[in-house]
Amino acid sequence: MAIGVWISLFAYFALMIAIGFYAMRKSTSTSEDYMLGGRALSPQVAALSAGASDMSGWLLLGLPGALFASGLGQAWIGIGLLVGAFFNWTLVAPRLREQTVHYGNAITIPEFLANRFPTRAMSLRTVSAIVIVVFFAVYTASGLVAGGKLFESAFSGVINIGGLSDYAAGIIITLGVVLAYTVVGGFLAVSMTDFVQGCIMMLALVIMPAVVLFGEGGGGFAQASQTLNEVDPTLLSWTEGLTFIGWLSAVTWGLGYFGQPHIIVRFMAIRTLKDVPVARNIGMSWMLISLIGAISLGVFGRAYAIRNGMDVQDPETIFIILADLLFHPLITGFLYAALLAAIMSTISSQLLVSSSSLTEDFYRLFLRKEATEKETVGVGRISVVLVGLVAAVIASDPDSQVLGLVSNAWAGFGAAFGPLIILSLMWSRTNGAGAIAGMVVGAVTVMIWISLGWNGEFMGGAGVYEIIPGFIASFIAILVVSSVTADAGEYQQIHR
Repeated sequence: MAIGVWISLFAYFALMIAIGFYAMRKSTSTSEDYMLGGRALSPQVAALSAGASDMSGWLLLGLPGALFASGLGQAWIGIGLLVGAFFNWTLVAPRLREQTVHYGNAITIPEFLANRFPTRAMSLRTVSAIVIVVFFAVYTASGLVAGGKLFESAFSGVINIGGLSDYAAGIIITLGVVLAYTVVGGFLAVSMTDFVQGCIMMLALVIMPAVVLFGEGGGGFAQASQTLNEVDPTLLSWTEGLTFIGWLSAVTWGLGYFGQPHIIVRFMAIRTLKDVPVARNIGMSWMLISLIGAISLGVFGRAYAIRNGMDVQDPETIFIILADLLFHPLITGFLYAALLAAIMSTISSQLLVSSSSLTEDFYRLFLRKEATEKETVGVGRISVVLVGLVAAVIASDPDSQVLGLVSNAWAGFGAAFGPLIILSLMWSRTNGAGAIAGMVVGAVTVMIWISLGWNGEFMGGAGVYEIIPGFIASFIAILVVSSVTADAGEYQQIHR
């Protein structure tokens, strides 16, 4: 492995850890500081932090891999996400920023729900915290799988940690660096590193497709299109071979945005309400550029591979293969850092949200109600490590697919929290009983759907993405249960 690659990677790791120590000195003295950055994020940091923590290794591995294998039809996932993110910023962000302060200055989603529905506070905090910790363990594992694949593909035989495989070593290194800055610096460190990582990711997704198309061996749009048409004309079609169910399962990924705790917690932390539109415009611009880059990489990376006789065993590694093949070692190291940035930004956010729930919604609620701020921050740091270790165990199977793990966890959160967040912010008749029913019904529906294999095959046809039945069932459960029950004191006009 060329020294230039290591120089770039070590510089990236050092920068992330340095940011962690800066944040430790700036904002870790109280639980609100450690878990929410003191609600002082600038719109720029909030926007790119939300985007980077959202996209993860899926953006550089999973999505390009799906497009490499199946063509433009898979791009509907990105379109659905773009639409969902826009409505999340428009409908949820301003209301959640305002109402989490109004309802007891809540610093976690479970705490907000408990304050919003006080008659069912204990049940809501417990159930929502369990959902967060369980699904985030799986979600975090998807990031570690991506880290393992990077080191397995790019550093084969180079790293030797106690006789472990390259894949296992990749998991250990990825998790180790993330824990270093997350444990030390908390939410502010995670958000600031997300900002830097988001910039790196976007730049990589501009550079890579451009070189693939117009560099040596690329041939430009015309040659790439001709190559793909000769192999399989459907690769360049948005609709050919795509069933209605397949299209619906792709675009409904956007529904998941409303229920992703690691994304919507950025809305809670943004500096002021008037900063939300600015953050939305920055975040949507970043997302549009990044998605176009990822889609282009998958489609035109396939054309490049065909034209140059490349044998790509795992489509999800096309970014890694091209980074190593086409660039100077220093740039290759930067591109690897971009992939690690995508992976680490999401892992750190998920670890911190899980830690916040374990600390605020279990430890402080059941074990030590009188815990000091210093003690709470310490417990939060321990919780980050514990969730990370559980995720590493889940990720230990090298045959795991990044997109598969992400889709399961994304659907779980989207169905359990999405309808509840929307209705709790926008429908004053939502009550605690309805909130619990919606959360449980959404999460259970997703898990049953997956266990029965209906996301792969349904009624003899194509599978239906589990977020669709989960989201619908949760929405109906909240509406029905809230309408037929009456929790005293909860029919109130939502503060605006």
